[in-house]
Amino acid sequence: MAQKKYIIQVENAKDAGDGRPSVGPVYRSISAKDGFPPPIPGMDSCWDIFRMSVEKYPNNPMLGHREIVDGKAGKYVWKTYKEVYDIVIKVGNSIRSCGVEEGGKCGIYGANCPEWVMSMEACNAHGLYCVPLYDTLGAGAVEFIICHAEVSLAFVEEKKIPELFKTFPNSTNYLRKIVSFGKVRTEQKEEAEKYGLAMYSWDEFLQLGENKQFDLPVKKKSDICTIMYTSGTTGDPKGVLISNDSIVTLIGGIKRFLDSVNEELTVKDVYLSYLPLAHIFDRVIEEFFISQGASIGFWRGDVKLLVEDIGELKPTIFCAVPRVLDRIYSGLTQKISSGGLLKKTLFDIAYSFKFYKMKKGDKHEEASPICDKIVFSKVKEGLGGRVRLILSGAAPLSTHVEAFLRVVACCHVLQGYGLTESCAGTFVSLPNELSMLGTVGPPVPNVDICLESVPEMGYDALADTPRGEICIRGSTLFSGYYKREDLTKEVMVDGWFHTGDIGEWQPDGSMKIIDRKKNIFKLSQGEYVAVENLENIYGVAPAIDSIWVYGNSFESFLVAVLNPNKQALEEWASENGLDGDFDSICQNPKAKEYMLGELTKIARENKLKGFEFIKAVHLDPVPFDMERDLLTPTYKKKRPQLLKYYQNVIDNMYKSGGKSSA
Repeated sequence: MAQKKYIIQVENAKDAGDGRPSVGPVYRSISAKDGFPPPIPGMDSCWDIFRMSVEKYPNNPMLGHREIVDGKAGKYVWKTYKEVYDIVIKVGNSIRSCGVEEGGKCGIYGANCPEWVMSMEACNAHGLYCVPLYDTLGAGAVEFIICHAEVSLAFVEEKKIPELFKTFPNSTNYLRKIVSFGKVRTEQKEEAEKYGLAMYSWDEFLQLGENKQFDLPVKKKSDICTIMYTSGTTGDPKGVLISNDSIVTLIGGIKRFLDSVNEELTVKDVYLSYLPLAHIFDRVIEEFFISQGASIGFWRGDVKLLVEDIGELKPTIFCAVPRVLDRIYSGLTQKISSGGLLKKTLFDIAYSFKFYKMKKGDKHEEASPICDKIVFSKVKEGLGGRVRLILSGAAPLSTHVEAFLRVVACCHVLQGYGLTESCAGTFVSLPNELSMLGTVGPPVPNVDICLESVPEMGYDALADTPRGEICIRGSTLFSGYYKREDLTKEVMVDGWFHTGDIGEWQPDGSMKIIDRKKNIFKLSQGEYVAVENLENIYGVAPAIDSIWVYGNSFESFLVAVLNPNKQALEEWASENGLDGDFDSICQNPKAKEYMLGELTKIARENKLKGFEFIKAVHLDPVPFDMERDLLTPTYKKKRPQLLKYYQNVIDNMYKSGGKSSA
């Protein structure tokens, strides 16, 4: 049987020349073989997405939140599309009556909630730039964004008001008005007035525009609708300019993708909004739900209560970052192993049988309805019972977690890839294609993709297995970095956006992300080490939750800091007569030796070169986190910060000459 191929070639490869590396052929999705999806008539801007749905589905439930009665969370209460529209018009009139004109900048700061979306839609209505402010970009980021984007009016969640005040006095050079999503205390108003700012509660603000009617400006596709600041792993956040056209085009692409795999979104679909709206991933998903007249329910803003919110809302589509899916996976595997031998054996048999059938090509719902009913239905119920699609994005999902969820969650589990600069979705894997495990699937049907060779890392886009830097072309791309033309020119060359990610085409046309262009260094013997690739290889060890590999050109070998898996390490310790809590086990030289042995085993299995073996390890019981500024909001490692934080540990490992591996 011939291999299915999900891409078609639209341009030939180019050999190296003029100091530029060679470039592989240009491909696009097979479902765009007759051209990209045409624009939806009348939909030129993000405002049109909402306006057209209000006309079409005025009485559909649009935004829901949980009612708090006597301190307890009750059912979801809903506002219809028409009810939301009426409030949005008021918010828009109030913004305009504050003197903010078309092209003005409004900040939005806080957890996802109905007011967040209403404020965003009011910006869309009046041609204002919506600028999400978020503090996970590190200390000082909110102040940086307000000043850099020149934000004059900020909407803010009630409990974030003190954080916003920390940006004074610098931010008050630009900021004139603050609107709380909830109430405002008198002393907060007085504090703001000291700096010449006016401050309103949500209800007060809505009254500002009473009896005033401002015309909505005509909006063009090329107009910017939002500036999304992204956390580079180094330097200041960059303001990514996203146009109406990018979002509208992407929505056309998602729609064609879902239609092509018979998973059309309908007005009956329900989405749980908990991933930050300040990120492009959640923003475009919510825009897509709005375009289809579907419903969006908000979480309560607390990770510990997320499962309960899921149970109450019963979403049909669940988007997640790998960190969330890893938690679900650990929770389930712990439950299974503590459920007794009989239950565990039953689960293992059911899992192996269904996985075997799916590998042979059965669809997940046909592979083993009996196993689903008897064994896996409990997992489905844990996600509310109605999820038909889980979409993972923002960072790589481990293959074993993806495989596990594809079998036990009784729904499609798809992994996607995109960047803020490409308006999120650029690749997405296909339902029921188990061969795509560990890949991000083929391109979505509205972009062209090619690989550019990276000779210094040994990646050749013209080889039999083409590898190189992923480059993207199409209308979903950003319009540049705000006030940073220099950075824009670095990544945009002849209409192609250079992502900095290294990909490998698979025979079926799906893409595998294998490395990151900048994460490369030389060891003292002149050998190049592609560190991300090594972390992916070593990271599969069950005893490891997370690993950071380090080396530099003054040293001849690699060292690593890792977060051991608590359960695995404690089990090993009790089998080997090591006493003490998790923290003290991590300090124990024997535990380090054990972990090094595990890494060496993996290195041998993967036939790594001698210099790619890790020679010393440090075990940190505390996971890498954002609080210590070691990770970006999408859980990418901040390498310069990791080095700074662990400098002493690294120095000691090198001083002892990697002896802990002896």
